[in-house]
Amino acid sequence: MTRTVYALARYQDCQAAIDFLTGAFGFGVRETSKDDAGVVNHAELLVGDDIIMIGQGRPGGPGIYVAVDDVDAHHDRAKAAGASITMALVDQPYGSREYGCADPEGNPWFFGTYRP
Repeated sequence: MTRTVYALARYQDCQAAIDFLTGAFGFGVRETSKDDAGVVNHAELLVGDDIIMIGQGRPGGPGIYVAVDDVDAHHDRAKAAGASITMALVDQPYGSREYGCADPEGNPWFFGTYRP
């Protein structure tokens, strides 16, 4: 199956975003692209077998949902790294345990056990 849809989040400081997302959420770095001044302007981050792209721009917009195996541990790790928890851990009626947070630039993220 060929992937055709990729999540995308915009950041004013892509390198700071990479540092936060890898440290707080455990994402891996697949690739980064820098401009002539050496500033990261695009990156592809690995989340399991999936890719989230980030690029320079105005933060905000739609949230991104990521399925994780141990959402409680993930929540604690993200909170300790400075994520702003916007939705406490909750057991949803559709069987997912999840939480919501915002990264340092205000992008909304949601993590849970539900896998569509």
